[in-house]
Amino acid sequence: MKLSHIKEILPTLGNVEFQLEDGTFVPEHFHVTEIGQIIKHFIDCGGVIRKEKAISFQLWNANDYQHRLKPGKLLNIIKLSEEKLGIEDAEIEVEYQSETIGKYDLEFNGKNFVLKNKQTACLANDACGIPAEKPKVKLAELNANCCTPDSGCC
Repeated sequence: MKLSHIKEILPTLGNVEFQLEDGTFVPEHFHVTEIGQIIKHFIDCGGVIRKEKAISFQLWNANDYQHRLKPGKLLNIIKLSEEKLGIEDAEIEVEYQSETIGKYDLEFNGKNFVLKNKQTACLANDACGIPAEKPKVKLAELNANCCTPDSGCC
C-alpha cells in the first residue's frame, strides 16, 4: 500500500487497527513511534545496482494502556513527516516487534490495516542459475528398465 492510499482511507475510519496476517491484532494501545523514508541502495548477487524507496512506519506497544491513536492524529503525523522530511509517495513498510523486529507490507481489508509477511527473494535468478521452479517428474513416467538388477547401473 502506498502512502497516498492510507491517506485516502484514514478519514473514513473511526479507529486505526492493525492486524497481523494470522488474524491477531496489534494491541489497541500501540504508538506509531516513527514515520520516515527509507532508501536502500544495494547491489544484487548478479551485480546489478539497485535503489529502492519505502515509507517506514514503526509500531510500538507501551504500558500506556489508555493510549488510542485516532485516524486524524495518524493523518497529521503523516502530513508532518511529508512537510518536514520531504517524504515521497512510496510503498509502506511497517516495523513491528515480535520475537525480533519484523518488517511487513501493508494492506487494507476494508476494516483493518493488515501486516503482510514479507519474504526474501533473489533478484537475479538468471545470474544465479537457480531454476524458477523445480521440475516435477511423475515416477510412473520414468523408464522402469533403467535400473533393473541386470542393467549394471547399481
